[in-house]
Amino acid sequence: MSMKKIALIGGGPAGLMAAEQLVGKGHEVHLFDAMPSLGRKFLMAGKSGMNLTHSEELEEFLKRYSDGAPVLEQAIREFSPEDIRNWAKDLGIETFIGSSGRIFPTDFKAAPLLRSWIKSLKIKGLQTHMRHRWMGWDKGELIFETPNGQTSFSADATLLGLGGVSWPKLGSDGNWQTALREREISLNEFKPSNCGFLVEWSTFFIEKFAGHPVKSIALKTELGYKKGDFVISKTGVEGSAIYTHSRALRLEIEQQVKAALHIDLTPDRSLEQLRTALQKPRGSKSISTHIKRATGLSGVKAALLRECLDKDRFSDMEKLAIGIKNLPLDLTAPRPIEEAISCAGGVAFDQLDENLMVKNHPGLFICGEMLDWDAPTGGYLLTACFASGKRAGNGAAKWLGSRP
Repeated sequence: MSMKKIALIGGGPAGLMAAEQLVGKGHEVHLFDAMPSLGRKFLMAGKSGMNLTHSEELEEFLKRYSDGAPVLEQAIREFSPEDIRNWAKDLGIETFIGSSGRIFPTDFKAAPLLRSWIKSLKIKGLQTHMRHRWMGWDKGELIFETPNGQTSFSADATLLGLGGVSWPKLGSDGNWQTALREREISLNEFKPSNCGFLVEWSTFFIEKFAGHPVKSIALKTELGYKKGDFVISKTGVEGSAIYTHSRALRLEIEQQVKAALHIDLTPDRSLEQLRTALQKPRGSKSISTHIKRATGLSGVKAALLRECLDKDRFSDMEKLAIGIKNLPLDLTAPRPIEEAISCAGGVAFDQLDENLMVKNHPGLFICGEMLDWDAPTGGYLLTACFASGKRAGNGAAKWLGSRP
């Protein structure tokens, strides 16, 4: 087999993992990225602690994914969370399991892992081309815009790992969609995931409580009942507990115009305990003081009660107890997709074979968030990017190996 030229476009975790499968095997491997440096979104994800993957049992882990085809599940089985820990260790990065089951580097940082990874790839022969914005194809050649003008590149195989459309300032702007549609590659509409939602707060509530965290609560949607925290924003709600339910909430909004999020303000107290406490005589105490002493609710939690419940609930302790355990909050829309941590939608899996090669365009492979799958935060997003990048890279190596 003669030496082949391989183009990888997109220097995020999926593209880098694809490159890892191809370097050092007798081919010219070129990685192109529009940004001045690689892994911009990867580094941003690590700012609050580099959550690489999750430690839960694999069958439960796989249930966290939506929309992905069997090929994505198989890719994750072949590059599992345990495999990711071993891979990081080979790069000199030790990991540990946090109290939530999430897996982090021991220093919580993304930069040391990224530096070690890129160094390893370059030692094996990876050639990088920064500030190269891919514009599509012209007469079979890849076209790039660079600070020095337009340039072209002829590749025997091309792997795309250009991300979705969230965080466009870090490179995932979705501009590649036009080039793929021109080649009649079907795309499903991108939609925000792991995102905040809009709420029509009163002016008083915004002025008093915007930016306040709401801690030690539980949220209920079709997804289930989960404890966590969230934050009040000027336009609605955001934070980890909201992101966990974002898919269910987004789908409900699509179907019913708005979504009803139900909040349990006292997840560690039963309805019966609340009912008993609230129905005790309040004597000369004001209703606000009585509620605070009976329930322990104050500050933003007490304000949420006033914001979301009708006044008549406060004179009926039975109704009030039910409201505290099942506080209804109407969400009117997701925040813009540019603000989302990730996105659902992208290249439809029925366009691809088991190696993530486009069926109607042999030699073109796609991986990462360009593909139509969805998952919550907690290490699931990165795991799918790593695994699909590995599957696409190995698929390209296999395909090239079958050619003269």
